[in-house]
Amino acid sequence: MTAIEHLLRQTIGLDAASLGPTGIQRAVRLRMRSLGLKRPEDYEQLLQRSRAEWNELVESVVVTETWFFRDAEPIAAFVRLVLEDWLPAHPLAPLRVLSLPCASGEEPYSLVMALLDAGVPPDRFQVEAVDISARALARAQRGLYGKNSFRGRDLAFRDRYFQPSKEGLVLAPAVRQCVRFSQANLLSDTFLPGHAIYDFIFCRNLHIYFDRPTQRRALARLQRFLAPSGVLFVGPVEQPVVLDHGFVSANLPTAFASRKAGHAAPRQRPARPSHRLLMPPALKFGMRLQPQLPPSARPLSSPAGKSYSPPRTDLETARRLADAGRLQEAAEICQAHLCQSRVSAQAYYLLGLVRDAGGDASAMDYYRKALYLEPNHYESLLQMALSLQKNGEPARARAFKNRAQRLKPRT
Repeated sequence: MTAIEHLLRQTIGLDAASLGPTGIQRAVRLRMRSLGLKRPEDYEQLLQRSRAEWNELVESVVVTETWFFRDAEPIAAFVRLVLEDWLPAHPLAPLRVLSLPCASGEEPYSLVMALLDAGVPPDRFQVEAVDISARALARAQRGLYGKNSFRGRDLAFRDRYFQPSKEGLVLAPAVRQCVRFSQANLLSDTFLPGHAIYDFIFCRNLHIYFDRPTQRRALARLQRFLAPSGVLFVGPVEQPVVLDHGFVSANLPTAFASRKAGHAAPRQRPARPSHRLLMPPALKFGMRLQPQLPPSARPLSSPAGKSYSPPRTDLETARRLADAGRLQEAAEICQAHLCQSRVSAQAYYLLGLVRDAGGDASAMDYYRKALYLEPNHYESLLQMALSLQKNGEPARARAFKNRAQRLKPRT
């Protein structure tokens, strides 16, 4: 089994520990059972001579869990950068965006829908989407989706861009035509040969499955594909790793975006109101991430004739510090916030993310506290599932994942 784990690490970068101590073993045993093989040695030999079986194993271990508009802040930040910085600086050039791993297409299609809602003409941009899974790419190109791809409270985009069918919801051809899919391995020397650089790269929640040396290889390759003033978006727990390997924070709170070190961001321009901006409410940049306060905790009305301007919350500051890799400062702010407000599930969740990013095992304690206060705190349920899976507790991980699945909106 060790030889198979080593082969997966060397070829696709998958760290066996990221799936838990039995994740890969379970996948191998299922493949052996389907083939009628008894000894791991026989299966190892089959992998060496059968490309088809190698592909089957890869399909069984890659994680393709995703949904449309999975995270609002990164997409909102992306659209704002396109509207305020990139388009004014490039009046004629086409915008190039890369999404990898794209899984079954929800992320790249979300980027297209967000650009179209913001009034960006489809002939001004091209989104390229890459994944190692041929099956996931086939689903993406088909453009047919079920309930699992639609989560969250704001699903207005579903009415604008999808049509119901007997098999599910079909994505509009106008959106599908804006994405070009291809199968490729980021770690392969032949990854996207001859392609131009990209202005924006979304590579979220891939590096968590790599060990440190593989993370360095992957980020070095992404650097080569990113334009000098381009922006790389990664997952929350991946940002500190990115900042340690040739990138600096793009200073976009909660978006977990970075630029190449040594390349300054474009000069900030004041936002211009536009009637063409049709972004759904869930994508408003700078949205507050704190839950609605109960009536007894809401601020009192301001005196007559005076407007009330709420102060910036300390949790927003903590998210900004965490985004910049200043984890200790972010943790201190979260703890101070909890000393003042001991009923904030969101604060516990954020502190858990900060601890997770620093490799602190106490992260799970904070996710548990968030769930104690809000048993249906969706993000905490997902993080608990991921943490338990990594710790070799797949049964408990499935239980938390199932709880999260039950929170999906009904259609």
